Amino acid sequence: MVVSTVSDDGKFWYGLKKAHAKLPQGATWKLAVASQDGAKAVNIITHDSTDGVRDFFESYVGSYATTEYFEADAANAVGLPR
Repeated sequence: MVVSTVSDDGKFWYGLKKAHAKLPQGATWKLAVASQDGAKAVNIITHDSTDGVRDFFESYVGSYATTEYFEADAANAVGLPR
């Protein structure tokens, strides 16, 4: 689970679109959603490593947001895409 406070929403979302086309092997992007004002973003990416997601994500949008990374509690999630 990737939660970002976005400083430049145009460059952030452009970077995410580029990143989506370059997902590491074994990773799946389940969800990307922004607040209406573009200041916050939540992404759900499955991968075998939170550190791997962090390294990948930061390489594309790290300059345009402050981001936190969490392992999701899938057992207690509601509506989590499969």
